[in-house]
Amino acid sequence: MSSTIHPVDEQLPSGKLAALGLQHVLVMYAGAVAVPLIVGRALKLSPQDVAYLISADLFCCGLVTLIQSLGATQLFGIKLPVMMGVTFASVAPMVAMANANPGEIGAQLIFGSIIGAGIISILIAPLVSRMLRFFPPVVTGTIIAVIGISLMRIGINWIFGNPFGPTAPSVVTPEHKAWLDAATAAATAPGSTLPAIPKDLALLPKMPNPKYADLGGVGVAALVLVSILLIARYAKGFVANISVLLGIVIGGVVATAMGLMTFDKVGKADWFGIVTPFHFGMPVFDPVLILTMSLVMIVVMIESTGMFLALGEMTDSKVDQAALTRGLRTDGLGTLIGGIFNTFPYTSFSQNVGLVAVTGVKSRFVCVAGGLILIALGLLPKMAALVESLPTVVLGGAGLVMFGMVAATGIRILGGVDFKHNRFNALIVAISIGIGMIPLIAPNFKQWMPHGLHPLIESGILLASISAVILNLFFNGASGDNRDAIEAAKQAEAH
Repeated sequence: MSSTIHPVDEQLPSGKLAALGLQHVLVMYAGAVAVPLIVGRALKLSPQDVAYLISADLFCCGLVTLIQSLGATQLFGIKLPVMMGVTFASVAPMVAMANANPGEIGAQLIFGSIIGAGIISILIAPLVSRMLRFFPPVVTGTIIAVIGISLMRIGINWIFGNPFGPTAPSVVTPEHKAWLDAATAAATAPGSTLPAIPKDLALLPKMPNPKYADLGGVGVAALVLVSILLIARYAKGFVANISVLLGIVIGGVVATAMGLMTFDKVGKADWFGIVTPFHFGMPVFDPVLILTMSLVMIVVMIESTGMFLALGEMTDSKVDQAALTRGLRTDGLGTLIGGIFNTFPYTSFSQNVGLVAVTGVKSRFVCVAGGLILIALGLLPKMAALVESLPTVVLGGAGLVMFGMVAATGIRILGGVDFKHNRFNALIVAISIGIGMIPLIAPNFKQWMPHGLHPLIESGILLASISAVILNLFFNGASGDNRDAIEAAKQAEAH
């Protein structure tokens, strides 16, 4: 290599480039496909549409990775080894939107909010790059911990069953339903003297549901979890880095042997398919939902700022204000592209930043190769159909690890916070986590508040973020600096 070529710009042999790029893809793959699975099922979309979301997600992951690593014009791309993926921070607000508006209507609202947030993020990127002092580790650590805690509910429901629907813990007793049906028919019969059945009368589910917490499914989830732990404990290097992916593969094989997983949808899926814009119809732009998603993006961009600064140190590259702005503007552009192509908000995947430190390979063209691989995977519907076919119990075992590691990342960042000499920091964390738990513990807390506020306050992540920022300003002032952000980002390689 010429001494005039910086390691970030080094052109590696094509074989090595492909192998290292594939390693980056495998490290992020499980996390990348988790979000479309969560949101697609929350929207109650068909398996074919969920598979389409996965294809679109992988395609856009690759496309935005190319923009971030290669650069596009003077406005976009930090030109460092960065892999872009869907941020978990956006999951809770999107699931809330999906639960309130299932089906294509909900998809149109979600993608409208994402497009709006993407445009706003592009415009405010220069401002956000100067807001780092408002997000010291006590704030970012709290936010990331609440994100992980909020997501754990999804992983647990994947294992045992959702609180409502076919896998709810209890169902209506068949004899009770038969009696109510007979009473309704008698009350509505011509000439009946019985009083009319009250509108929306419903029976209370009291009979245990055999589909909830089925021991076979729980066993598969436990096997996935144990497999991940064993691989992480005893494997070395690359194999240990993809322990989650290997655990999912083991779970899928066992689920297939038990008859829990079939490949009918994989057989029917095409070998090649194009990802098209607005697959679910034209997006719907709701101002409150756009504001909600924009607040999420501010948190995401602050986290990205820490990642970019840490990556700059790892690769001996100068990350100045202009470079930061280009990187953050690409977060916004990726989110805009995501909304157009039926996928979600994007950020730099920090486990891949950690991989740069582990391997010592600093070339951004490794991530360019990874981006090309992701685009190719996004054009293979059979691959997406295979992921969609995985039983939720398999994903639940891995979800405990993936989502739990997000919470653990927040805890690790908080581990570097000064609680001994600054008693206010403990108050900031305690109160903000408590406020962030309100929507999880008391989801109906907002029932007497104006409906226009509901989308803004039903996300514990947003409530915790607002609380942590305000309390930190009140107690500590705006005293954070770049060094704090870099140290926090270096601890966050699992997020």
